[in-house]
Amino acid sequence: MGIWDSLSGRSQSKGPDTDPAPAQDASTILADMSIPDPTQLHPLAGLNQDTLDYITLEDSALDELPGSRSVLPSRGWSDDLCYGTGTTYLAALSLGGVWGLSEGLKRTPVTAPPKIRLNSVLNSVTRRGPFLGNSAGVVAMVYNGMNSFLGYSRGKHDAANSILAGGLSGMVFKSTRGLKPMMISGGIVASIAGTWAVVRKAAI
Repeated sequence: MGIWDSLSGRSQSKGPDTDPAPAQDASTILADMSIPDPTQLHPLAGLNQDTLDYITLEDSALDELPGSRSVLPSRGWSDDLCYGTGTTYLAALSLGGVWGLSEGLKRTPVTAPPKIRLNSVLNSVTRRGPFLGNSAGVVAMVYNGMNSFLGYSRGKHDAANSILAGGLSGMVFKSTRGLKPMMISGGIVASIAGTWAVVRKAAI
């Protein structure tokens, strides 16, 4: 009978002393297992997060030239170049987008189909936004470089450096258009730089 039972899959009869063990449910199995704490799987597990400094700058790393401390902490010309250029580019890009939106809506008749109006607006936005953003970004790069050079040459950062650097950067930007455009561009950028210097000094 043993061979037949093994071939047919029928188990042999068990005596009264061979009762199977009671089946365990899922909670019993999970209780016997040692599951690790999920909080210990975090990359910063075990670190004292109260003592971690993410975006604070050490005072020893900041620029020590007179007049260089302002509302925005800076470690030197590299920070000024990155922050100043990026902020100016984004601001001019947004302003150019608004300009292009207004221009696209004015150029298209009110009775035009929605697709035509949308196409006109998108064309104007993509034309005016990058143009204004790229132009302002180039001027900001030249301005920050000249402003940092003047500051280290004179040994201090003040409004005179900002105005002079603004005038020179505006003139360099329009240097291929002739003397009159150079003077106009230099005056505009110098005025903006002087206003920024006054606002930054007043906010300290």
